Amino acid sequence: MKTKITELLGIKYPLLQGGMAWVSEHNLAAAVSNAGGAGIIAGGNAPAELIREEIKKARALTDKPFGVNIMLMSPYADDLARVVAEEKVAFVTTGAGNPGKFMEQWKNAGIKVIPVVPGVALAKRMERSGADAVIAEGTESGGHIGENTTMCLVPQVVDAVSIPVIAAGGIADGRGVAACLMLGAEGVQIGTRFLAAEECKIHENYKELVLKAKDTDSIVTGRFTGHPCRGVKTKFSRGLLQAEKDGISPEEFENLTVGALKKAAIDGNIAEGSFLCGAAAGMVEKIQPAEEIVKEIFERVQELLKAY
Repeated sequence: MKTKITELLGIKYPLLQGGMAWVSEHNLAAAVSNAGGAGIIAGGNAPAELIREEIKKARALTDKPFGVNIMLMSPYADDLARVVAEEKVAFVTTGAGNPGKFMEQWKNAGIKVIPVVPGVALAKRMERSGADAVIAEGTESGGHIGENTTMCLVPQVVDAVSIPVIAAGGIADGRGVAACLMLGAEGVQIGTRFLAAEECKIHENYKELVLKAKDTDSIVTGRFTGHPCRGVKTKFSRGLLQAEKDGISPEEFENLTVGALKKAAIDGNIAEGSFLCGAAAGMVEKIQPAEEIVKEIFERVQELLKAY
């Protein structure tokens, strides 16, 4: 399947695996790349040298293109920007900020730059800064989110920029991919579906929560802080929502959530962990190899595109 994204990244299918902190490490990234998509190692708040090791481990498992996601709010963002340039990864995706100051460094290293954007204004700014593509991420996504939905956001971004647009948020199967292509996207980014990949090394409690999730089982917390976040409904996340209603300060709220993602992904701590996932978790029904997930998605895409 050829699109501007497959040509840009040199991949078989126009699919990026989401860069999920404490989730997207070398095993998952390599498996998705080997399956024909583009795997991503998540930088999160990890030290840069740790991510350098992840890059090396991924290269031992695949000779296909993969990328690194950099959360620009991370205290290690500057160091990580340097490391990915030194390692010359195929591409970088960015979130939580403007990657403009790193653009020249990455371009000189031959790295494609693909920022995540929640709206048209930032998409235009990223195009002017030299981005190779943008990921238009709807509020259905897991983790940190904007407010506009994927269905409304993607066509508006497509109309606003001339660089390729990748759709993200609420996409978990071939139907979602085909719909996004009809909206004008040149590819998709999928995160939640890969939580159930065999190669995803999160705690079994995390996988079980995702597999058991229904359509109403995701919850958004932290809107009042300016950094809303979507995850699975648990006693912990409901408690965060109640704290907001009770008038907790942003500082106190942040203190409650420090380390919560690691407690979920690594420890499987139901009582204190933040189990991030998208609103499409109710569509994830079984644990599968990443290759099977990718193949299943794009076989369905081809069926749908031929039918119409």
